[in-house]
Amino acid sequence: MALFSTCFGLCARRFGAALAGALLLVAAAAPASAQRISIVSDAETEAMLREYTDPILRAAGINPEAVQLHLVNDHRLNAFVANGQQMFFHTGLITTVETPSELIGVIAHETGHMAGGHLVKRREQFENMSVPVLASMILGVGAIAAGSGDAGMALIMGSQHLATRSLLAFTREQEASADQAGASYLQRSGQSGQGMLDLFASMRDQELLTENRQDPYARSHPMSGARFSALEERVKESPYYEREDSPERIHQFEMVQAKLHGFLDDPNVVFNRYPLSDTSDYARYARSVAYHRTGQMQKALAELDPVIEHQPDNPYVWEVKGQIYFESGKVEESIEAYRKSVSIRPSDEQLHLGLGRALVARGDQASTEEGIKYLTTATKSGEQAFGYYQLSIAYGQIDEIGMAELSAAQYYDALGSVGEAKAHAKRAQKLLKTGTPEWLRAQDIAMQPMPERG
Repeated sequence: MALFSTCFGLCARRFGAALAGALLLVAAAAPASAQRISIVSDAETEAMLREYTDPILRAAGINPEAVQLHLVNDHRLNAFVANGQQMFFHTGLITTVETPSELIGVIAHETGHMAGGHLVKRREQFENMSVPVLASMILGVGAIAAGSGDAGMALIMGSQHLATRSLLAFTREQEASADQAGASYLQRSGQSGQGMLDLFASMRDQELLTENRQDPYARSHPMSGARFSALEERVKESPYYEREDSPERIHQFEMVQAKLHGFLDDPNVVFNRYPLSDTSDYARYARSVAYHRTGQMQKALAELDPVIEHQPDNPYVWEVKGQIYFESGKVEESIEAYRKSVSIRPSDEQLHLGLGRALVARGDQASTEEGIKYLTTATKSGEQAFGYYQLSIAYGQIDEIGMAELSAAQYYDALGSVGEAKAHAKRAQKLLKTGTPEWLRAQDIAMQPMPERG
């Protein structure tokens, strides 16, 4: 799997993604923290998450189109929401939970946080506490300086202890509220909350482990007995409590899990997890990706072809075939596979991205111009940063330098690299016809203010 990595900070307005075919990675900074995270983009996984998430968002009164979903390349079980209606899922969450309904339960809970405005309320709570805590600490330092060391330390430690207890109590209240809201959204959307119960029951076992062995989700969502009992009572009241995941949904889920294991785990681990004796589609899917990652194209295709035979209308299996060919230097074969994937699901931007990239790689003008059409579709939402990068290359190949500069500006803008974006946009303005939509877009980027240095 190719790796395109770029790092950016808290000023980023949205998360870009770099293409490596079916699965792609970009290093990024989480808007909720200063820690750097690795964002993974995969059309198949994101389509599944959309299928799970949108009914819950609608049940919560939230427009699904306003919510961005992101995959974080992290093996630990975790999920969180961030400012600007963004929802993040660790790949470890998807590969660890046992059923689709468990993952859907997490989505419902996180939607409860989003709909309840808990991020804003938590920040306000923290700010409200900070002034008296700081005042107590100043008094404590003053007492120490005046010679009353014990009294000063008592003031300092006492203020910190009270602040911690207050924040924990506030957090527990929010978690319980998100539970109840999530259960309501599941019922409104005609789904069972059994998966939420199953996962949260396992989290209670996590709390018995030492902190460094706990999954982040268990640490950030402490599950008390009273909270679990309240959730259990609410979930079992639903008329949909006994509703189970359909065989089709389970198969889709296992295919996504297999692909993530294939791309993100050590190949030897993949082969142990999915031995040759397992001839299921999802096992073959995982082994195909693992063989591709170890440079064994023929073995990869031999594993993938039976999956395609069983699922000829699965666009994502065709996309993986296109990736295998493309990254093995077989551009013509990759174009054929990518075309098939796009023809099956023309609404998926990322599939257009793969085909556009392959056409541009062919090198002749006609293919490049066709590739630009697909890449333009791929960047329609403005979320596919690497699509803009490919567009800049494509326009450069046919000597449309103004559009190449604009595409480069949009690429850096999508990554949140404002300085680079403005520089390319200003160059684009000089080369594009004044007043055209393209010129106006360049102007918008060039005129944006530089982010404040924090």
